[in-house]
Amino acid sequence: MKQGLPTVLYGGDYNPDQWPETDWDDDIKVFKQADINSVTINVFSWALLEPREGEYDFEKLDHIVAKLSQADFKIVMATSTAAMPAWMFKKYPDVARVDYQGRRHVFGQRHNFCPSSPNYRRLAGRLVDQLARRYAGNSHIVAWHVNNEYGGNCYCENCRRAFQEWLKQRYQTLDNLNQAWDNNVWSHTIYDWDEIQVPNELGDAWGAEGTHTIVAGLSVDYLRFQSDAMLSLYNLEKQTIEKYDRQTPILTNFHGTPNKWIDYHAWAKDQDIIAYDSYPAYDDPAYVVAFRYDLMRGLKHQPFMLMESTPSQVNWQPYSPLKRPNQMRATELQAVAHGADTVQYFQLKQAVGGSEKIHGAVISHSQRTDTRAFQEVARLGHELKKTGADFKDAATPAKAAIVFDWSNFWAFEYVAGITQDLQYVPLILDYYRQFYQHQIPVDVIGVDDDFSQYDLIVAPVLYMVKKGLGEKISDYVQNGGHLLTTYASGMVDESDNVYLGGYPGPLSRVLGIWVEETDATVPGQTVKVAFDQSAQQYEGRLLCDQIHLTGSKTRALAHYASEFYAGTPAVVENIFGKGLAWYVGTRLDDQGLGKVIERVIDQTGLAGLTSQTTDLEITRRVKDGQELYFVLNLRNESRLLPTDLQQAGFVDILTGAAPKAKLEPWDVEILKRGMDQ
Repeated sequence: MKQGLPTVLYGGDYNPDQWPETDWDDDIKVFKQADINSVTINVFSWALLEPREGEYDFEKLDHIVAKLSQADFKIVMATSTAAMPAWMFKKYPDVARVDYQGRRHVFGQRHNFCPSSPNYRRLAGRLVDQLARRYAGNSHIVAWHVNNEYGGNCYCENCRRAFQEWLKQRYQTLDNLNQAWDNNVWSHTIYDWDEIQVPNELGDAWGAEGTHTIVAGLSVDYLRFQSDAMLSLYNLEKQTIEKYDRQTPILTNFHGTPNKWIDYHAWAKDQDIIAYDSYPAYDDPAYVVAFRYDLMRGLKHQPFMLMESTPSQVNWQPYSPLKRPNQMRATELQAVAHGADTVQYFQLKQAVGGSEKIHGAVISHSQRTDTRAFQEVARLGHELKKTGADFKDAATPAKAAIVFDWSNFWAFEYVAGITQDLQYVPLILDYYRQFYQHQIPVDVIGVDDDFSQYDLIVAPVLYMVKKGLGEKISDYVQNGGHLLTTYASGMVDESDNVYLGGYPGPLSRVLGIWVEETDATVPGQTVKVAFDQSAQQYEGRLLCDQIHLTGSKTRALAHYASEFYAGTPAVVENIFGKGLAWYVGTRLDDQGLGKVIERVIDQTGLAGLTSQTTDLEITRRVKDGQELYFVLNLRNESRLLPTDLQQAGFVDILTGAAPKAKLEPWDVEILKRGMDQ
């Protein structure tokens, strides 16, 4: 059993190797002023550690580790394998990726290593062995950080051969493969494993990477393969570390919105702790950021690490305005509210050169501590030191869950036809937003999770239903569960072949419907939808399913009110066994979808964390018989606290006082009370 984190970590990425050693003591003094207690080091130091193949130089890293250990910092030790030194490209060109256009890259950037390169795997393994052997005994190292922000694909010859071997393991025979990919189409039948090509612009794909493909089964399998190949690299490093240290947690940092190239559910079991890098854009709605945190928490159903964030600006977004006064504190505590047990920044000290020199930091270029940004960092550090024991390891209970699945992500966005506007994440967010607005906690889960622990499963655009999933869903509803799903669900199997007999395939019986046709709305066009006993009409767009009711206990809650299919069902409810299932046949506007969710909430008995309407964000964590309500005003305007959170028994652990009736812009309260109150 791995040990957990010893305390709430507050710190982030520090690159002392970019600075003279004479600066280190001054940096440490500044960190201490802000109650920073942890540092992540050695993320991009391969060229310093191994200037030539097999020649290792750990003198500077030894000094860094000793200095930080003496200052009693918790150390997150990275493995430096995320960016390769120049000599590797010169000596072993196969370590570099070949891109979607078929071009082999040269030295530069990062995320540039081929996961199938024998030379990269060998050299990375040797470096990690040296690091783990040298530093495993240091008690200040509280986590090992493998590589950095895995992602992206390679289309080289090594990957092609490795892909062929991966397919042999998956399909066993060419007959099975040809059937799975329906290779009789366009004379694509494969007669020898070495005939299989990678799906890039030179072969069976076109357009921007990951957008169009001729053989969707091939392309989805290639994404599965690349995710597995990267995971194999991660586990190579993890297993090397575990030869010397079997107690300290090992992890890598996930990133993206979410990252399309890595199946985080497949990776989660090999992460001792989930870690996430969070960089919301200035115009990202708060519910979008909340969704990402709930996704991270749901990967292992336990607290996660906020591994990277910024105290001010980033350098890579198209627009990066300053965070408003107190905004940084509020947005960092949003992560804590949704299950983070750490707050960490990139970067602790602002670089002098390189592309990230404008990226915000705890120590800015001015190197002063009387700045607004530093004072806010210090304030949060003091508060986390004071309150960390209250929320560390606290659970985030939820009785509703939203399904997010990477195979669906990949396959849905490969669909050729109907409309080019099929984007998986925004359609998931339509539904997450509804529960967020109702202050109803949700988990974001995978298709292999246990559904029985939830009163409601929401599975928007469940386009790909793998073998056994239809039966799992039917059993869940039959036994009293509640299912909400949508258009473009139940259409294909895990090889992206259509289920015959009518959509939504294996979900037809539990939903009590079949879909005859699907209309696509063109830009600027909407279709009217009317709910029974309501004169108001709402708008549907993107797709409009032509639905037929087949169950004796199936009824329409809403009908289309325009187009040639006016009067046909648009939203359907079905009693199935002891449970209920709903199907939404079009992408409803926010108000129309709100009508559906109100019906679902009424039938399931789900309740929000406050009985009043508010645009404050309210979340709840529980621990040792105590409950914490995180109340966040994520706006630049003041807001009133709901009166049911002003009741006796609540204490704001940040101030030690009773709750304030009004939250100022970007204000936060963390309200604590016993669960029996």
